[in-house]
Amino acid sequence: MFKPKICFFAFIVLTALIYAPLPTQAQNPYQSRNKHFGVSGSNVRDFTSGFCCGGTLGSLVTAGGTLYILSNNHILARQDKASPGQNISQPGLIDNGCQRATIVADFTTAPQLGTNVDAAIAQLRGSRMNTSGYIEGIGTISSVVKAPAVGLAVVKSGRTTGTTTGTIGAINASVNVQYQIRCGQGRNYIISYTNQIIIDSTTFSAGGDSGSLIVSNDGCFQPVGLLFAGSSSTTVANPISEVLTNLGAALGADVSFVGGTCTSSPSQQVGGQGLQLPQKAVDDARKGLEQNRHDLMSQPGVLGVGIGVSDINNQEAAIIVYVDQTSSWRPQFADQIDGIRVRVILTDPIIAF
Repeated sequence: MFKPKICFFAFIVLTALIYAPLPTQAQNPYQSRNKHFGVSGSNVRDFTSGFCCGGTLGSLVTAGGTLYILSNNHILARQDKASPGQNISQPGLIDNGCQRATIVADFTTAPQLGTNVDAAIAQLRGSRMNTSGYIEGIGTISSVVKAPAVGLAVVKSGRTTGTTTGTIGAINASVNVQYQIRCGQGRNYIISYTNQIIIDSTTFSAGGDSGSLIVSNDGCFQPVGLLFAGSSSTTVANPISEVLTNLGAALGADVSFVGGTCTSSPSQQVGGQGLQLPQKAVDDARKGLEQNRHDLMSQPGVLGVGIGVSDINNQEAAIIVYVDQTSSWRPQFADQIDGIRVRVILTDPIIAF
């Protein structure tokens, strides 16, 4: 079972320090001191009596000439508990024996959880991170954001799985995401999101990758989504335009990415599926989903619904239903709803990690 973010028992971390790699061994660049983005980081107060937690410092943004690190609310803001000015370290507590490492930023603001994004920013301290916004394993990104599309090839860099690639499997998704009230402790609770991005992959992300910026894998590296949750076979991200809008409202200034101005051509937009769904097919599926979204999400065992590709015809849009394979409930669905094919994907509970 995934933990929220990634958390370690303090005594396990201390034991690991005894068996630390020899100085001649290469350090993992995603989990050691690194001025690039897409690497380990945390709020230095993100610990409890038995655990310390952290995630990924995803990317660099700017507002009014000031530079900020972008990550998740549940990473930098400790699920709405942080106060402005709290120290952000790189690497995070989980990669430094549950002790604070280099302080690289000061927590600034975050839209509250429940406002359909899990995002936060922290003001960069001087040049303690790369001021060009360079992301480990990717490079300099475009400052021009890109709308998500089914089949779009994407790439991300994160604390746990490093640089990985995939394709968007579903858009316009409603998802129920599980959080834990404190670092490694306390009750679990659910926050519901709409209009999310889902990547269906067992290797794209894992606990500790939350906060990673997902960008188009086309050489332009345009921001597409902010990774914040997943399961053993899915990754969930907020659409990046909504992230910037909500952050701007919280900060009181427009927020944009630090990077170039590259944009991709239509021929560069498709991913491993080798397709992009016809817009009419997407529009028809969206209409069918909206008419049935509430009924689908209210069924026991349903974790999420969205628009993806049919498993019968890769030019046909489908309503994708994500069902909890660990649940005793097995909801049944018709092959089609309002003429739109239905595709069921079994997965584990979706957790903010």
